[in-house]
Amino acid sequence: EVQLVESGGGLVQAGGSLRLSCRASVSRFDDYAIHWFRQAPGKEREGLSCISDGDTTYADSVKGRFTISSDNAKKTVYLQMNNLKPDDTAVYRCAAVYFADCTVLPDFQNDDWGQGTQVTVSS
Repeated sequence: EVQLVESGGGLVQAGGSLRLSCRASVSRFDDYAIHWFRQAPGKEREGLSCISDGDTTYADSVKGRFTISSDNAKKTVYLQMNNLKPDDTAVYRCAAVYFADCTVLPDFQNDDWGQGTQVTVSS
Protein backbone atom coordinates (compact mmCIF):
# COMPACT_ATOMS: atom_id res chain seq x y z
CA GLU A 1 0.00 0.00 0.00
CA VAL A 2 1.15 3.52 -0.84
CA GLN A 3 -0.23 6.89 0.21
CA LEU A 4 -0.54 9.52 -2.53
CA VAL A 5 -1.01 13.28 -2.16
CA GLU A 6 -1.80 15.53 -5.12
CA SER A 7 -1.12 19.26 -5.22
CA GLY A 8 -0.75 22.11 -7.70
CA GLY A 9 -4.33 22.64 -8.81
CA GLY A 10 -5.99 26.02 -8.99
CA LEU A 11 -7.72 28.57 -11.18
CA VAL A 12 -6.12 29.52 -14.48
CA GLN A 13 -7.23 31.29 -17.65
CA ALA A 14 -7.55 29.43 -20.95
CA GLY A 15 -4.15 29.08 -22.57
CA GLY A 16 -2.36 29.06 -19.24
CA SER A 17 -0.34 26.34 -17.53
CA LEU A 18 -0.28 24.39 -14.28
CA ARG A 19 2.00 21.69 -12.90
CA LEU A 20 0.39 19.02 -10.75
CA SER A 21 2.37 16.91 -8.29
CA CYS A 22 1.69 13.41 -6.97
CA ARG A 23 3.88 12.63 -3.95
CA ALA A 24 4.12 8.99 -2.82
CA SER A 25 4.86 7.77 0.71
CA VAL A 26 6.58 4.48 -0.05
CA SER A 27 10.12 3.11 0.20
CA ARG A 28 10.32 1.50 -3.26
CA PHE A 29 8.88 4.19 -5.49
CA ASP A 30 10.04 2.48 -8.70
CA ASP A 31 7.91 -0.59 -7.95
CA TYR A 32 4.78 1.32 -8.99
CA ALA A 33 3.17 2.55 -12.17
CA ILE A 34 1.69 6.00 -11.54
CA HIS A 35 -1.40 7.16 -13.42
CA TRP A 36 -3.21 10.50 -13.70
CA PHE A 37 -7.00 10.56 -14.02
CA ARG A 38 -9.56 13.35 -14.01
CA GLN A 39 -13.30 13.57 -13.49
CA ALA A 40 -15.55 16.51 -14.30
CA PRO A 41 -19.08 16.91 -12.90
CA GLY A 42 -21.51 14.61 -14.68
CA LYS A 43 -18.77 12.85 -16.65
CA GLU A 44 -16.95 9.54 -16.36
CA ARG A 45 -13.46 9.26 -14.94
CA GLU A 46 -10.93 9.74 -17.73
CA GLY A 47 -7.43 8.28 -17.82
CA LEU A 48 -4.89 10.90 -18.92
CA SER A 49 -1.34 9.65 -18.55
CA CYS A 50 0.92 7.05 -16.95
CA ILE A 51 4.61 6.60 -16.19
CA SER A 52 6.39 3.35 -15.34
CA ASP A 53 10.06 2.35 -15.73
CA GLY A 54 10.64 5.32 -18.01
CA ASP A 55 7.71 4.49 -20.29
CA THR A 56 4.93 7.07 -20.66
CA THR A 57 1.43 7.05 -22.12
CA TYR A 58 -1.05 9.83 -22.93
CA ALA A 59 -4.71 10.07 -23.80
CA ASP A 60 -5.50 11.65 -27.15
CA SER A 61 -7.31 14.50 -25.40
CA VAL A 62 -4.10 15.74 -23.75
CA LYS A 63 -1.34 14.50 -26.07
CA GLY A 64 0.93 17.36 -27.07
CA ARG A 65 -0.28 19.58 -24.22
CA PHE A 66 0.44 17.54 -21.08
CA THR A 67 3.75 15.97 -20.07
CA ILE A 68 4.27 13.41 -17.30
CA SER A 69 7.61 13.11 -15.50
CA SER A 70 9.09 11.61 -12.35
CA ASP A 71 11.57 12.73 -9.70
CA ASN A 72 12.66 9.55 -7.94
CA ALA A 73 14.61 11.38 -5.23
CA LYS A 74 11.45 13.25 -4.22
CA LYS A 75 9.20 10.22 -4.90
CA THR A 76 6.99 12.53 -6.92
CA VAL A 77 5.31 12.32 -10.33
CA TYR A 78 4.45 15.56 -12.12
CA LEU A 79 1.89 16.42 -14.76
CA GLN A 80 2.84 19.58 -16.65
CA MET A 81 -0.31 20.96 -18.27
CA ASN A 82 0.09 23.59 -21.00
CA ASN A 83 -2.42 25.39 -23.23
CA LEU A 84 -5.23 24.61 -20.82
CA LYS A 85 -8.81 24.68 -22.07
CA PRO A 86 -12.12 25.10 -20.20
CA ASP A 87 -12.85 21.42 -20.95
CA ASP A 88 -9.83 20.54 -18.80
CA THR A 89 -11.75 21.68 -15.70
CA ALA A 90 -11.99 18.66 -13.39
CA VAL A 91 -10.72 17.03 -10.22
CA TYR A 92 -7.35 15.45 -11.01
CA ARG A 93 -6.24 12.34 -9.11
CA CYS A 94 -3.23 10.06 -9.25
CA ALA A 95 -3.23 6.30 -8.69
CA ALA A 96 -0.53 3.69 -8.06
CA VAL A 97 -0.45 0.09 -9.29
CA TYR A 98 2.11 -2.18 -7.65
CA PHE A 99 4.69 -3.97 -9.78
CA ALA A 100 2.98 -3.13 -13.05
CA ASP A 101 3.55 -1.31 -16.30
CA CYS A 102 1.15 1.21 -17.80
CA THR A 103 -0.97 -1.45 -19.51
CA VAL A 104 -2.35 -2.46 -16.08
CA LEU A 105 -5.08 0.05 -15.23
CA PRO A 106 -5.72 0.99 -11.59
CA ASP A 107 -8.73 -0.44 -9.78
CA PHE A 108 -10.65 2.17 -7.80
CA GLN A 109 -11.49 -0.27 -5.00
CA ASN A 110 -8.23 -2.20 -4.68
CA ASP A 111 -5.44 0.15 -5.76
CA ASP A 112 -4.23 3.36 -4.13
CA TRP A 113 -5.60 6.79 -5.10
CA GLY A 114 -4.89 10.30 -3.93
CA GLN A 115 -7.54 12.67 -2.63
CA GLY A 116 -7.56 14.82 -5.77
CA THR A 117 -6.78 18.43 -6.66
CA GLN A 118 -9.19 20.80 -8.38
CA VAL A 119 -8.25 22.40 -11.71
CA THR A 120 -10.52 25.15 -13.02
CA VAL A 121 -9.89 26.80 -16.41
CA SER A 122 -11.82 29.97 -17.18
CA SER A 123 -12.80 31.13 -20.66
